[in-house]
Amino acid sequence: MSDRRLLDALDALACVPTGLYVMSSAFEGKRNGVLVRWVQQCASEPPLIGVALLKGHAINPIIRDSRRFGLSLIDANDKLVLRQFTEPRRANEDPFDCLPVETLVTGSPIIRRSIAALDCEVVRH
Repeated sequence: MSDRRLLDALDALACVPTGLYVMSSAFEGKRNGVLVRWVQQCASEPPLIGVALLKGHAINPIIRDSRRFGLSLIDANDKLVLRQFTEPRRANEDPFDCLPVETLVTGSPIIRRSIAALDCEVVRH
């Protein structure tokens, strides 16, 4: 972990559903991410969240196969992150190549400059 303090899970859940998130996942050497705005806390015991994502995005098979993903709460004014995850990319281009990331338990890339992060396992798709 970096030397800055990430919010703990309960503090991070308190930020849901406000904000802009990068949903990320990794599996067998492939990483991808997408901006999401629809994140909702479903339960607090155990902590569960729901995320809405359009069908057909390149991250879908990575999440399906890994059964894991990360959510990085980002500053809505962070132009670099916004550009990386809104502009079209070529096939097999890694959007995290120019961003400092770290991994937590699931192995999903978490953007270091994020305000808060959640490391998640898929319970139901």
